[in-house]
Amino acid sequence: MAKIFRRLAIGAALIAALLLLLSGPGTRFGLWEYGTGFLMMRIAFFVGLGAAALALLMLVIPKTRVLGALPLVVALALGLGTAYLPWSGVQKVRSLPFIHDITTDTENPPAFVAVLPLRVDAPNPPEYLGEEVASRQRESYPDIKTVTLEMPADQTFARALEVVEAMGWELVASEPSDGRIEATETTFWFGFKDDVVIRIAGTAGGSRLDVRSKSRVGRSDVGANAERIRKFMQAFQG
Repeated sequence: MAKIFRRLAIGAALIAALLLLLSGPGTRFGLWEYGTGFLMMRIAFFVGLGAAALALLMLVIPKTRVLGALPLVVALALGLGTAYLPWSGVQKVRSLPFIHDITTDTENPPAFVAVLPLRVDAPNPPEYLGEEVASRQRESYPDIKTVTLEMPADQTFARALEVVEAMGWELVASEPSDGRIEATETTFWFGFKDDVVIRIAGTAGGSRLDVRSKSRVGRSDVGANAERIRKFMQAFQG
């Protein structure tokens, strides 16, 4: 019986790890919907936690520990590690606002134009929801603001385009006359499509730079859009 429970702990830990590893790539390559991927992560959490608990129980009981501690230690570590990743993701979601549209200009956000056909079937509409979203953004991401530059608008545009290409985003539109650049970034793990629009406008002393990033799916972006804008601004000014 002890050997059966030992194999169960090890097998459950391996299954949990496999579910976690497949959840994102399977979604990215279209094998299942993102809801299924999230469900796999949830199952991985409970199975991993159960495997860790069983392994720990067998380690503290001398009669079962003498059968071989190393596999149980591996099952404990693998189970806990697998359970930790979904748990930490949930904690991060809970710590951030449930928004998925971030912009440096909340009063007059840059508008999507060229990416609109790409978002036809997207659950999240391209329109900005106004103060409902803006107030949450200001509270959680006060650093996301318009950048005013002494650089002429044409130079700002050229520099912004260089950064977009350097960051590996998929360029959708580049309109110098409108001061507008649109691009799409695909997230690494789940392959989510997030759209970006960059707006450059001339001013008396140079130009102003605004960026907006919006997810196509999901109520919460887990801070991805704000982080994307931060990285763009850092690369632009770097």
